[in-house]
Amino acid sequence: RKKPFPGAGVAISGLLKKVEQERSAGSWIPKMDSQGRKVVVCDNGTGFVKCGYAGSNFPEHIFPALVGRPIIRSTAKVGNIEIKDLMVGDEASELRSMLEVNYPMENGIVRNWDDMKHLWDYTFGPEKLNIESRNCKILLTEPPMNPTKNREKIIEVMFETYQFSGVYIAIQAVLTLYAQGLLTGVVVDSGDGVTHICPVYEGFSLPHLTRRLDIAGRDITRYLIKLLLLRGYAFNHSADFETVRMMKEKLCYVGYNIEQEQKLALETTVLVESYTVSQSLRSG
Repeated sequence: RKKPFPGAGVAISGLLKKVEQERSAGSWIPKMDSQGRKVVVCDNGTGFVKCGYAGSNFPEHIFPALVGRPIIRSTAKVGNIEIKDLMVGDEASELRSMLEVNYPMENGIVRNWDDMKHLWDYTFGPEKLNIESRNCKILLTEPPMNPTKNREKIIEVMFETYQFSGVYIAIQAVLTLYAQGLLTGVVVDSGDGVTHICPVYEGFSLPHLTRRLDIAGRDITRYLIKLLLLRGYAFNHSADFETVRMMKEKLCYVGYNIEQEQKLALETTVLVESYTVSQSLRSG
């Protein structure tokens, strides 16, 4: 009866396991182009960044697409993590309760270019890929029907700021089929920021048949926060957004029979589960 809620995090957790398996097998060594340059692949999702090298079956790094700044500087270090004026990705997610957290992308479109550049610095720098970008080419992804200005700005930053020797931006749906060895098909993709249905024929997306909906996992997280607020739970919108997202991915599911689900919720306790969001707060 219960089906796990389809969200980025559910797929991400399984993907991370496969990444570790591939690393252990030693099959993730990057391939070079004809001139000996690495080809970087970077999927800038609204919720997560997935990055690695062409020739690998899985991304080398997967981390939250968020940037945080300390609300109050009360200590210099928490555990093994140093608190800096700017924290990105995994570090920002770990210390999100102490940070004002921002998401550079919304609905698959870059809304904050300064924070997006911080995210790319983190991606290409020593924290993750640790590459010399001028000696690499890069393949980036985007949802279908994104504004042309967004694509132009991304290419401008990749060439002028990071000085990649080559840049290409591909539609996510087309790459999804390529990964399965297919050139023709219909892709339904619902991520954290965008849902789209995209027909692809012989490797080309068909824009006149593509349908895009700017409602996805992040909107469901916001709605869950709204429901919890109505129940009397208090949340820091910035810091607790990630916490509620994790709660959604662990406990929520798709019900095929809405009447039966409502009856179970109102008349039984079979759907009641507890989730500890901190040492002092418990949600049930």
